[in-house]
Amino acid sequence: MTPAPTLIWAKSSYSTPEGPDCIEVATIPDQILVRDSKNPHGPRLTLTPTTWATFLPYAVQR
Repeated sequence: MTPAPTLIWAKSSYSTPEGPDCIEVATIPDQILVRDSKNPHGPRLTLTPTTWATFLPYAVQR
């Protein structure tokens, strides 16, 4: 059995040590994983790269 890949989570640049916490994102082949930084062992949202790319313009602060 192949071991699960080690995930490297990147925290949102809007998150600071003083709060508020935000989201974290990790990538694996063909998937983008998103989780709540306040609950790192909680549920994750799994997106395709295409769905993530469609979402990003709406997430960028203007």
